[in-house]
Amino acid sequence: MRQDHAASALPDEVRVRLYDQALSAARIGAWECELETERLSWTQGVYDIFGYPTGNPLRRADIVDLYVDESRRNMELARAEVIRSGRPVTLDTEIRTWRGDKRWMRLSINAVREGGRPMRIFGSKQDVTSDRLAMESLRQQAETDPLTGLANRAIFQARYREVVNDSLNHGFASALVLIDLDGFKELNDKLGHLAGDACLCEVAQRLRRAFHNAGLVGRLGGDEFAIILCAPTDPARIAHVLQHTVTMLSRPLFWSGLRIAVGASIGAALIGRPHRRRIAELFAEADIALYDAKAAGRNRVHLIGDEGCSRAA
Repeated sequence: MRQDHAASALPDEVRVRLYDQALSAARIGAWECELETERLSWTQGVYDIFGYPTGNPLRRADIVDLYVDESRRNMELARAEVIRSGRPVTLDTEIRTWRGDKRWMRLSINAVREGGRPMRIFGSKQDVTSDRLAMESLRQQAETDPLTGLANRAIFQARYREVVNDSLNHGFASALVLIDLDGFKELNDKLGHLAGDACLCEVAQRLRRAFHNAGLVGRLGGDEFAIILCAPTDPARIAHVLQHTVTMLSRPLFWSGLRIAVGASIGAALIGRPHRRRIAELFAEADIALYDAKAAGRNRVHLIGDEGCSRAA
C-alpha cells in the first residue's frame, strides 16, 4: 500500500506542469477581474486565445474592444447578471484577436462575494473555433444544395415560412418564382452529366448575382430553381425583372471548349397584402404559371396574381 501511494504522489512542480499542459491542449485559460479596480489577471491560455502580447498591460477597455459587437453586448449583459445575482453563466462569444483573426470563445463567469457584496468575478475562456466551424459546416451541408451551394428545398420552404409567417399576412415577399430550364434534358443526354452540372452551377451563379439583394434563391431539384422575391413589389415591375431574367439565363455558357445554349421558363405567383393562403397554395399557383409559360412556347414568363388574374410577359 505504501508503494502504491508513493508511486501515485507527484511533486508539486510536476503536478502544475501536467495541469498547465492539459489546459493548453484543451485551449483553456483562467481569468479574474477585481470589480472595484477592474484589474485583470490571466493565465497564459487566455493570452494565447486572444493572441495578446504578454508584455502589454491588461486594460479591460482594450480587451472588451476585441469582442465582436453582438458578442460584446451579450458578454456585458451576462457579466452584469452574474454580478447582480451571483449565479454563474456560460456563453459562446466571437472575438477578434490582437492580430485581427476571428475566433469563437466559450466564456464562463462566476462571482466571489464577501459579506453579500460581489468583490471579483472569475472563470475560464476556451477556444472553441474548430467546434464552431465544424457545426457551421454541418449546417451548410444540411441547408444547401451540394452542387450549386444554393438553399435546398427544405431550407427554402422553411425560410419562406419565416419571411411570410406562413399565413402570408403582411409578409415581406412579393412573389414566389419557379424557374425551369428549357432544353436541359437534351443537354444532359447529348453532352453528359458533367456538362449538365456545369450548366446548373452557372445558372445558380447568375441567379445568385441577379437576386443577391432582392430575395432568396434555391434549387428545388433537377433543373428547377425557385426564388422568394422581395423586390420589386409592383406586378408590372416584377414581370419586367423576370423577363430580364429569362434573357440573362438564355445567354450561352462555355464548357470544355463547347458553346452551350439553354433557355428558361418562369412561372410566378404574386403575393398580395393582406394574404392568407399557405405556402402549398402558392407553390401550386406558381406551378400552373410555369406550365403556362412552357405551353406558350418556352423562354417566357407567366404570372398569376393574388386574385387569380393571369398575365404573360
